[in-house]
Amino acid sequence: MNKIIKLGDREIAITLDTWAEQADGSCVIQSGETVTLVTAVMSKQEIANQGFFPLTVDYEERFYAAGKILGSRYMRREGRPSDEAIITARLIDRAIRPLFPKGFKKEVQVIATCLSWDGSHDPDTAGLLGASIALSLSGIPWGGPLGVVRIGRLNGKLILNPTYQERAESDLDFVLAAVKKGNDLLFNMIEAESDETPDNVYEEALAFAKPFLLQLIEFQEQLIKERKPQKVEFQNGLKETKEQLQSEIREWLGDKLQNALFQGDKHARMEAVDALRKELETHLQERHPDGLQLNLVKDIFEDETDRAVHQGALAREERVDGRKLNEIRPLACEAGLLPRTHGSGLFSRGQTKTLSMLTLGAPGDQRLLEGMEFIGKKRFMHHYNFPPYAPGEVKPLRGPGRREIGHGMLAEKALFPVVPDPDQFPYTIRIVTEVVSSNGSTSMASVCSSTIALMDAGVPIKRPVAGISMGLMMSEDGTAYKLLTDIQGPEDHHGDMDFKIAGTKEGITAIQLDVKLLGITEQIFKETLTEAKRVRHHIIDEVITKKIAEPRPQLSQWAPKIFTIQINPEKIGLVIGSGGKTINKITEEYDVEIDIEESGQIFVTAQDKDNGQKAIEWIHNLTREFQVGEIVKGTVKRILEFGAFVDIGGQEGLIHISQLAAKRVNKVQDVVNIGDVVPVKIIEIDELGRINLSLKEALKETPSDS
Repeated sequence: MNKIIKLGDREIAITLDTWAEQADGSCVIQSGETVTLVTAVMSKQEIANQGFFPLTVDYEERFYAAGKILGSRYMRREGRPSDEAIITARLIDRAIRPLFPKGFKKEVQVIATCLSWDGSHDPDTAGLLGASIALSLSGIPWGGPLGVVRIGRLNGKLILNPTYQERAESDLDFVLAAVKKGNDLLFNMIEAESDETPDNVYEEALAFAKPFLLQLIEFQEQLIKERKPQKVEFQNGLKETKEQLQSEIREWLGDKLQNALFQGDKHARMEAVDALRKELETHLQERHPDGLQLNLVKDIFEDETDRAVHQGALAREERVDGRKLNEIRPLACEAGLLPRTHGSGLFSRGQTKTLSMLTLGAPGDQRLLEGMEFIGKKRFMHHYNFPPYAPGEVKPLRGPGRREIGHGMLAEKALFPVVPDPDQFPYTIRIVTEVVSSNGSTSMASVCSSTIALMDAGVPIKRPVAGISMGLMMSEDGTAYKLLTDIQGPEDHHGDMDFKIAGTKEGITAIQLDVKLLGITEQIFKETLTEAKRVRHHIIDEVITKKIAEPRPQLSQWAPKIFTIQINPEKIGLVIGSGGKTINKITEEYDVEIDIEESGQIFVTAQDKDNGQKAIEWIHNLTREFQVGEIVKGTVKRILEFGAFVDIGGQEGLIHISQLAAKRVNKVQDVVNIGDVVPVKIIEIDELGRINLSLKEALKETPSDS
């Protein structure tokens, strides 16, 4: 069964009843010649004692999709997902997760596999659209469908679902997903990056996207009507027991939970809430000696905690740590804390503290990317680490998980627009953020500490970048809400929204929205942007620039020095030499790194400034463009019967025996010997670049040097 929907001036083809016939739901999405298979499968049994909904989302890149055979020569197959694939999987997860029924505990797995890639159409939004269709047409309980689009902006004009080339030229990359409620839309996922874009442009882009989102949702609603999928009936079998127990728990709790929750110190709050929960369990076990489901008690206690946090904000405008709804936690920052790093910055927001370290490297230190969608180099990297001691926990240390990769990439997107171009600053830049203390909003704190590290290192960024996380408390009937500025742990965990916004005073550079409810309205979106802008400016003006007003004028003494030279691309071979002999000799003699571009631009990276300059001089002499008629000095290197070969600044020329002297010369050694330094005149450069020299002509014009 094939369906086609025309979205703007582009067509999307949807194929149902595909090859994955044993999956609960599946479809194939084709845009251009990019084809993505998406499947959804639900386990038959509910996972016992599961404290969370076990949803797994994977996005699979396949090199064959792009007609490539990549990987190690010993392992020509795909391995661990790339960071880019993990980001795409997270994008799909964040949009579909809030639409599963609360309390649903059967394991669900969604897999999007790119089968064909045309280099123009991105499979990530296709993966999310496919997930919505597969879930909607399956028997899996799910509250969709949803629509998803990508919005770009070229020359001030908004465009729908831009191609890769259009995205490269666009100053806005805005992905948003939405569900329908009545005649309006609720937005439940946003992922965006932009070049210091003003808030009003984002508002215009959201309004521009709405009719296309609605079109996609209504298209899927028609599919559902036609297919009439039989949804698995989801009923909480413990509903009656839970309601009775909930009433009993509420009566016993009274004001105890509110008193335990609403206090400033995180650890005191956690200890008080945990002690109250244990006291409640003991009380209930005494009252129900015949048996008590502790997991059910924990679920109800969690629900009551959620309700108390909401009521505090909605009814009393009170937050767990006593702040006003729009109040930021105490802010502080430091620069240059570590003596041997090239740049460092510490940013504190309440009990959240991030420490960022910056390293400058040679152009050759760039990360090599080899994936389905992109092969190339990456010169700016931000990596985020979240060790277990940050929230005060004990856990085994492992490699970065999806959360760490996602937070690191978000900060990287936020900072990249202010990083200088390689022509201005040719260094490879790597920032590592260590979360040393966590109580919410660590990703946005890492943006701030990384900005400080950049300026401390002397990287000439355009402007400082700051980030803030905004939250939301919505009433159960959806008629009332309160925005929370600078959310922390319990507000993130029990709240309805985590809206991260980063940017400069000129505009927004990155956005990420996650929700736990159905979605947010356009009005909430606008109000959040306005409040985040106020806070962003405050952090930049009152915290960051008061500690370090601008990038330091000099790089760290421990940072390498980079020297550049532009040569004729045809002479690159002279620098490399036969089998790399020449370039290896330069790097070994002067302890430098040499990176050569196809354009003929050469970068010499050295720890010692003098060595770098000497290496550049060597390369200059090797590749110097000599002119006929020039007189230079050279050293005799080889002697043959017909003449002498002379080194003139790294290049070799021939003095034919007839050009050694004004009189007849019988033997070359009668005039010159190996090691002699003599003046020579360039009398010819042939079509192969070979240089012919004359000693006798040079002596005529410089008799004093004879």
